[in-house]
Amino acid sequence: MDKNIIILMTFALYLAMMLGIGWYFYFKTKNLSDYILGGRKLGKWVTSLSAQASDMSGWLLMGLPGAAYVSGVSGAAWIAIGLAVGTYLNWKIVAKKLRVSTQKYNDSITLSSYFENRFEDNSKIIRIASSLFILIFFLVYTASGFVAGGKLLNSVFGINYKWAVIIGTIVIISYTFLGGFLAVCWTDLIQGVLMFFAIIILPVMVITANGGIDNISPSIQQGFLNFWDMEILSGGTNSMSIAVVSVISSLAWGLGYFGQPHILTRFMAVRDPEEIKRSRVIAISWVIISLTGAVVIGIVGSAVFAKDVVVDKEHIFIMLVKDYSPVLLAGVLLSAILAAIMSTADSQLLVTASAISEDFYRGVIKPKATEKELIWISRLTVVVVAIIALIIALNPNNQVLDLVSYAWAGFGATFGPVILMALFWKGTNKYGAAVGMILGGITTIIWPIFKNIETLKGIALFQLYEIVPGFIVAIVSIYIVSRLNTKETEKMKKKVESIGL
Repeated sequence: MDKNIIILMTFALYLAMMLGIGWYFYFKTKNLSDYILGGRKLGKWVTSLSAQASDMSGWLLMGLPGAAYVSGVSGAAWIAIGLAVGTYLNWKIVAKKLRVSTQKYNDSITLSSYFENRFEDNSKIIRIASSLFILIFFLVYTASGFVAGGKLLNSVFGINYKWAVIIGTIVIISYTFLGGFLAVCWTDLIQGVLMFFAIIILPVMVITANGGIDNISPSIQQGFLNFWDMEILSGGTNSMSIAVVSVISSLAWGLGYFGQPHILTRFMAVRDPEEIKRSRVIAISWVIISLTGAVVIGIVGSAVFAKDVVVDKEHIFIMLVKDYSPVLLAGVLLSAILAAIMSTADSQLLVTASAISEDFYRGVIKPKATEKELIWISRLTVVVVAIIALIIALNPNNQVLDLVSYAWAGFGATFGPVILMALFWKGTNKYGAAVGMILGGITTIIWPIFKNIETLKGIALFQLYEIVPGFIVAIVSIYIVSRLNTKETEKMKKKVESIGL
């Protein structure tokens, strides 16, 4: 039987299982809380693996190995280190506190409703601003998943790129539309396991096929030796300041975790806050091993393929699977890319749906909307947002890592500072939160413009990853504006203390 037919059958079986889960949970969804947060019933395994699977998207198996393939460890490991540290801190200091706080503040089921309840913002400014930023950045983030899916189907089956993107989009829409949060979390659990399996077994197979670690180790060692390579870190300029900015920018990916709505909603949905400690151990273990595996895949790929063999660096995982895995296993390993793509795109669509239905439709347009009406508004949002993201993704020149990087920075700087200040400084008030959120989001949107101005390209400061200036601007703004409104600050302190937080 033709190899592509076997792989296609594997894909079809995998996708059928995902759609089956969506159909099953369609009948379990009774109200908006079920659709958006699964009724806060997630156990530790589903919480931890779905949170990290939704985090790592297609860039884990395509973008990050591609960066390591081209630039060795220095091109990818600094990002991986930042992400590992960020994951740990997010689980350690935010997860439990956010879970408890969102429930105490009127059982908030979205970030926007939590902000409104926490800061007593009757003006709706925070709710509307957060909904708009969620919509803007998730359009880009979701598009990155569709791009990865298009590249996968195009590379494996030779399907026209645009048709490949459309096929992947339809599948993701289908089970998210049907089953909501529980369908997304349970599919993410399965996808997380599959991604973990693929990222461990592929490097082992490639090394074994090339005569073992002794034969391939010189190339791997060289890949790790360039960890401090000045030329790579500085983009070929050999500038110490640019190299330092490059390292800071890579490590700053870790800041993004504090503001990612699709990860934070997992914390909010945990069944028992006391289970978070065990979930943290599972999540951190998964992340460290997966990130290490992704970097190793890129380095191993550079050892076995000449640089001019791989036309698109983000195809390196796919090429290694096609050349070094048995046909039956190839379908499973390539399905892992689908898993990575789907586990993030579905979560992003769902959070966007919650922002529109709960935060905008019920919060602003129709406060007395019925639960059934809100569920269908959420489902309609899933379809509309996916179609817009699809249009963005139809450009075959898009790079997965570039799209993820932009959206990640946007969320990190928009919501991260507000989350941290809301949880750890009792005096944070609605004026500070609103100004910080808006300025943080706007900074990340306009900073890339500075980076691309020819006269500023040689100035290290303007080459910083946009999450850094965005995060700083937001934190400083929240603190200063809150301090300027002392009456509101004291009011917030008393409220936080009165509810036992």
